[in-house]
Amino acid sequence: MTDIAYHPTRLRALRDQFRALRAAEFPWTADTVYLNNANIGPIPERTRRALDEFTAKRTAPHLLPDRELQAGLQAARVAVARLLNAEPAEIALATNTSHGLNLAARALPLQRGDVVLVSDREFPANVYPWMLLKKQGVEVELAPCAPEGWPDEDYLVERLHDPRVRVLAVSFVQFSNGYRADLARLGVACRANGTFLVVDGIQGVGNSVLDVRETPIDILACGGQKWLLAPWGSGFVYVRRELISVLEPPVTGWMAFEGTDDFSRLTEYNPTFRSDARRFEMVTLPYQDFYGMTASVGMLASRSTPVPCTSRCAAGRTRPASGSCHRAPRRTARRSSASLPRTPSRPITR
Repeated sequence: MTDIAYHPTRLRALRDQFRALRAAEFPWTADTVYLNNANIGPIPERTRRALDEFTAKRTAPHLLPDRELQAGLQAARVAVARLLNAEPAEIALATNTSHGLNLAARALPLQRGDVVLVSDREFPANVYPWMLLKKQGVEVELAPCAPEGWPDEDYLVERLHDPRVRVLAVSFVQFSNGYRADLARLGVACRANGTFLVVDGIQGVGNSVLDVRETPIDILACGGQKWLLAPWGSGFVYVRRELISVLEPPVTGWMAFEGTDDFSRLTEYNPTFRSDARRFEMVTLPYQDFYGMTASVGMLASRSTPVPCTSRCAAGRTRPASGSCHRAPRRTARRSSASLPRTPSRPITR
C-alpha cells in the first residue's frame, strides 16, 4: 500500500468499502469475530452462489459440456495469474500446496551432492518432500532461525554463496508467527547464485501483495482454502515461464500432453508435453472447487489490499482487552495479516 492510502479521507473510504464488502459477502460477521484464516478461510457469498449454481448443473450432467468445464479451469488460471501479475500459461491448477512442492522437489535438476537449503521451523509440507531426496544423495540443510523464531535471511543469503546450494525453499509467510519473507531480496540472491527459489505461498497469497514479474520466484505452490477464501481441493502452482520447458513432470496426467484437447485423437499418443504449465496438472481436477476459487480470487484481485488487522498488536503498541498478546514481527515490511496470539497462563482478574 502506498502512503496515500493512509490519508484519513482515504482510510475512511477504505473502511466504508470493506464494511460494505463484509456485510455483503460475510453476513455472519455481524455477530461473530473470526480470526482463523490461517487455518480455514471463509467462503464469500458470491463463491457459495457459484458453487450452488455448478452443483445444480452437476445433477443434470448434460448441462455441463466438456467445453464449459475446460473453460471453467482456464478462468481459474486467468484469475490466479491476474492476482500474481503472472501469465495464465505459468499457472498449473492443483488440489493443494503439497502437489506443487513435491513437483519442485522431483522435477528440478538436482544431483548427488547438491544442497537444498530450508529454514528450520518451516511447515512440514515444505520440508518432507526435500528430505526424501536424501536417498538420492541430495543434502538437505535446515538453516537456523533468528532469535525471534523466523528465518534468518542474512544467514540464508550468505549460504547462497556456496555453489552447491541449488534450491532455497521458504514460506512466503511463516505459519507459526506471521513473518513475511523478503522474497525480493532472497530471489535476487538466488538468481545471482544460479539457485532455484521455491516458495510455499499458502499463508501469504491473498493477504499480502506479490508480483512475480518484480519478484524472481521460480516455483510457488499455494492451496486455496486459507487466504484465497476458496474451497478445499483448489490451489495452484506458479512456474516461471523460462523454466516450464526445462522441467518434466515426475508424474503425469493424461492431459499434460499436446493434442489431448481433441478427444477424437486421444489414441494417437503424442509424447510431447504441453508448452505451458498445464503439463504439471493432474486431471481429473475438481471442477466445482475451481469454479469457486475463480469467484473468490476475482473478488480479491479487484480490491485494494487492506492494512493487516494485526498491525497495532504486532507492533507492541496495544493489547487486546482479554490480556492476550501477539507474537509477530515488529517491522511493518515483514508483517503479514497472520499473528500468533498468546493467552495468559492464568485467569485475568479484574
